[in-house]
Amino acid sequence: MAGRYYEAEHFVAYARIRGAGLSRWNDLHEDRPGDYDDFDGRAFLERVLPTGTDHRGMRALEYGCGTGAAACFLARRGFAVTAVDLVPDAIALARRFAAERGLVITFAVQDVCRWTDDGDHCDLVLDNLCLQSIVTDDDRSRLLGSVRRRLVPEGRFLINTAMHQPGRDYGDDHRDPDTGIVWAPVPTRVPDAELIDRSWHLPNRRHLTPDALRAELERHGFEVLEQAGRLGGELVCAPGRDT
Repeated sequence: MAGRYYEAEHFVAYARIRGAGLSRWNDLHEDRPGDYDDFDGRAFLERVLPTGTDHRGMRALEYGCGTGAAACFLARRGFAVTAVDLVPDAIALARRFAAERGLVITFAVQDVCRWTDDGDHCDLVLDNLCLQSIVTDDDRSRLLGSVRRRLVPEGRFLINTAMHQPGRDYGDDHRDPDTGIVWAPVPTRVPDAELIDRSWHLPNRRHLTPDALRAELERHGFEVLEQAGRLGGELVCAPGRDT
């Protein structure tokens, strides 16, 4: 089935996770399953949303939520949470895990690169390891513009994303140093593929430098309040003031 460049990898991965009785993306790459609640990005969220802070009455949106661990974290902090993901298998698992924890979260299957409306306004929007898989300029512009419009004036956009690591060996993949796009080889030409070094490649990830990511966010109307973490991939942003 033909689809967008980001579809096949994620549909296959979450089918494997669900079929094998696993709970997290990382379980596919580790020797044994990990703790569902000990998810990548938890330390970042604990730092910027410390225990004891009252978020009752505030609305949060997580896109690319996967199996829902970060959404569960936000719900425990008192947020009214909506969480969406491209993959039905991921959302089915997320609903199960939230119910097991007694948490009420609104989950939905949505492709955020195809959002056609701006939805409800939110106090917080979370991207926890999704942005690097949204690769093309058009897709990133559409997503970031929608996030900007969904945030209330005093809202926050939290991002935990993979970044460019100097000296990294990409193996058979190819990273364009000008755009940060990482191209992965495919056996034959498929939609979105390009010919690189005499073989067809699909856009797979976008690993930006800290300065490039900050500049992109500022172009789309965000003020970067904080950029920290490993390689500068943990960001707290606010909607910039309209002039």
